[in-house]
Amino acid sequence: MLRSMYSGISGMKNFQVKLDVIGNNIANVNTYGFKKGRTTFKDIVSQQIAGASAGTAAKGGVNPKQVGLGSQLATIDTVHTQGSLQNTARPLDLGISGDGFFKLLSGTDTTFTRAGNFYLDSTGQIVNADGKFLLGTGNTKITVPSSAKSFSVGADGTVSYIDNAGALVTAGQIELAKFSNNEGLEKAGSNEYRASVNSGTPTASTPGGAGGAGTLVAGALEMSNVDLSEEFTEMIVAQRGFQANTRIITTSDEILQELVNLKR
Repeated sequence: MLRSMYSGISGMKNFQVKLDVIGNNIANVNTYGFKKGRTTFKDIVSQQIAGASAGTAAKGGVNPKQVGLGSQLATIDTVHTQGSLQNTARPLDLGISGDGFFKLLSGTDTTFTRAGNFYLDSTGQIVNADGKFLLGTGNTKITVPSSAKSFSVGADGTVSYIDNAGALVTAGQIELAKFSNNEGLEKAGSNEYRASVNSGTPTASTPGGAGGAGTLVAGALEMSNVDLSEEFTEMIVAQRGFQANTRIITTSDEILQELVNLKR
């Protein structure tokens, strides 16, 4: 069988995965805190037809002769670039300007997110849309009592409220987690990530502090970093690449048909 046919099949499989990633990016173009994905490819091992030879005084060197056997998926990256901040004027909508992730707790499971749309539950504790607790310094939960007249969140993560006596009380301070390798995080769904063996251990850092974490912007949410114009361009590239590989298979099939027809 022709090597080109199997090369075309490998290319089709890769572009199918690329289209899957592009489709997920476009589906999450308006998902708060979403980070887009990207696919990269690499060639498969090449078959050696003839090796290289060194040059001599009488004759120059000869380059190797190799035939590639197709391509394979190299990586599916998560691109952690900053998304634009959209103003909402809601006190518990928090955007991170810079590096870092919010820490969420559900039972004993700790996850991390860039989506900052938080809420108060019936006991006054700050939770996300799924009821997971937002953690503060020392991995403590932050509670705003129902008797508070108003509350606010500072750029350093400090949550303050006005009590019945009109005094300013600090409820706690939101703590961010930093990783040495953000792209090593595993997606856990619901805008959340989990630490992996390649992400590094999370380092606790107060917003804007010495740990290098970004600052908090209250009344704003970080939008998805998906660029639709870029995604549509990549979609065209993937579509044409897929079509070109199908043409390779069709052409290889026609050649095989000619070989079969040699004996009539």
